[in-house]
Amino acid sequence: MDDQPLKNIIEAILLAAGRPLTLDQLLAMFAENERPERGDVREAIKLLQDDYEARGVALVEVGGGYRIQIRDTMQPWVSRLWEEKPVRYSRALLETLSLIAYRQPITRGEIEDVRGVTVSTSIMKTLLERDWVHVVGHRDVPGHPAMYGTTKQFLDYFSLKGLSDLPSLSELRDLNTIGAELELDLSDIHELQLAPANDDATGGEEAAEEAAVSSAESSEGGHEATLANIITIH
Repeated sequence: MDDQPLKNIIEAILLAAGRPLTLDQLLAMFAENERPERGDVREAIKLLQDDYEARGVALVEVGGGYRIQIRDTMQPWVSRLWEEKPVRYSRALLETLSLIAYRQPITRGEIEDVRGVTVSTSIMKTLLERDWVHVVGHRDVPGHPAMYGTTKQFLDYFSLKGLSDLPSLSELRDLNTIGAELELDLSDIHELQLAPANDDATGGEEAAEEAAVSSAESSEGGHEATLANIITIH
């Protein structure tokens, strides 16, 4: 099998997959008697990446494998395909997610120690339901509290190959910086600083957060399913 047909096959598989695929998953798409070598698949991926350099799409490696997606520079135009407003998350949720990402494995109590306030149950429920975090074990202390870490879905959502792709802590001074690095829309959250935010002080923030998540689920079910995950919307 020469390079051009193999490139075409890999391209078609990635476009149709609807999710990132690992090298092993790509190889499993071939019958045993026609299965290429791993090195040949890697070379086909590299050639595709070179082909896409001057185009509006890119073939990238994220936590879950390889996928084809629009380039970040194309999002201002592509985003106009949908009328829904971008999903926005509360300051408290972003603080909690950031602490899990940078200090994992971390318990809920340790998050509360850093933030200085109780972590809302709805925040942890949201992060778990969106499959951005999961329980990775239990701390060997009285009560055996659950320890949380990020998932491959977290990496895929934010187009990260691994946790090493996160901006270093020395580069981050506040949540606005984190939002810029992760391309989150924080325009409706005022005076963001990584300081305690009382998750339970008002019910409004949690209600707005849950409404945003519900909206996200309905809108993502439309545009992400329609384009079979060949684009990334932040």
